[in-house]
Amino acid sequence: MTDKTNKPHTTVILATSADGKIADFQKSPARFGSANDKKHLEKQIASSDAVLFGAGTLRAYGTTMRISSTQLIEEREKLGKPPQPAQIVCSRSLDINPNFPFFQQPIPRWLLTCKKQENLQSNPLKNKFDKLLFAAKDEEEIDWDFAFQQLLDLGIKRLAILGGGQIVSSLITADLIDEFWLTICPLILGGVGAPTPVEGTGFVASMAPRLKLLEVETIGQEVFLHYGLLDSKLPEI
Repeated sequence: MTDKTNKPHTTVILATSADGKIADFQKSPARFGSANDKKHLEKQIASSDAVLFGAGTLRAYGTTMRISSTQLIEEREKLGKPPQPAQIVCSRSLDINPNFPFFQQPIPRWLLTCKKQENLQSNPLKNKFDKLLFAAKDEEEIDWDFAFQQLLDLGIKRLAILGGGQIVSSLITADLIDEFWLTICPLILGGVGAPTPVEGTGFVASMAPRLKLLEVETIGQEVFLHYGLLDSKLPEI
């Protein structure tokens, strides 16, 4: 069992269709959430020190969600935080287009990879990120415990996870997720190959992580569900 007192507090924030898909079968950018969902997401990001997402998510959108609300920025600054949280891209392959609009957004950009630093010497990504983090078990896998310890050492106490499903699966397996915020949107996407919030090999029912429902809120046609992991140390709400 991971000692979560020495790791950032981690919240997965995702919007899903009513049948539990985070994108359609073509893996198109998921923009089916309403303005209320976008406002909710921005609020959650503003309460975080950093945002983590996979290279696949970046390839789908080309950009990331940054804080645009003046009020939320001012609240962060009153707490002594920078206007924008660090945006951390996780990539094992380093297959990221350096011309994405993401690299022109006014945000701190970090890269988390398992590749050795020398592999970046001739890579066009080398100078695209403000900080490079190497957390490798080997050249193919990220050591998540080591990665999270590095993040904590860098002052990241609250971490938002925005996907994709493979990263969420890996973090659940490593016992590094504390909370979920799921927005259930009023549409059916279907498709056996459509992405879901948790990918990977899955869990048998007897060993599946168990959740505790903390909050439920309905706004318009969407339902906002806040869950905590039963074995997690949950913050007061």
